[in-house]
Amino acid sequence: MSDHETIEQEPSANAEAAAPLTEQQLVELKEQAGKAALYYEQLVRATADFDNFKKRAARERQDAIKYANDSLLERVIPVLDNFEMALAAAAAPNTTAASMQAGVSMIQQQLRAAMGEAGLEEINAAGQKFDPNIHEAISQQETNDVPEGQVVQQVRKGYKLRDRLLRPASVIVAKKPTE
Repeated sequence: MSDHETIEQEPSANAEAAAPLTEQQLVELKEQAGKAALYYEQLVRATADFDNFKKRAARERQDAIKYANDSLLERVIPVLDNFEMALAAAAAPNTTAASMQAGVSMIQQQLRAAMGEAGLEEINAAGQKFDPNIHEAISQQETNDVPEGQVVQQVRKGYKLRDRLLRPASVIVAKKPTE
């Protein structure tokens, strides 16, 4: 192809592109432009709404973390008040050891109830089969009285918060005596 032929084809291609639009095509283009502007506006609004949602969710998450222990502390404050009253009573001249023991026992029950309402569970390991998921063996004891692998003694209580282990129970596990 020569340069002259290329030049001749270009004007005809440009002529087609520059051809005037029909009235119907012009109406369709205006409708499409209107729809495009509407969709763009909806996109901008949706993006702004989503950004606001993310900021609000982050703020709420921070507040939830910051005040997560509120309900537990509200339950424990009366226990603290009772400990303070018990200490004041201990200084009184008429206080007996038995009355102090009874008062402290009541406070312990109140604290256990508050912790139980918050989801804390004690792990009772005494007499149970040793479970490494909830027990920590600190020693073994030779005995014929209980089967091997069973907890002979619980040294320290274990605790769970609902289904999460907070602290395993420290236990002594039975083993068969060596002969």
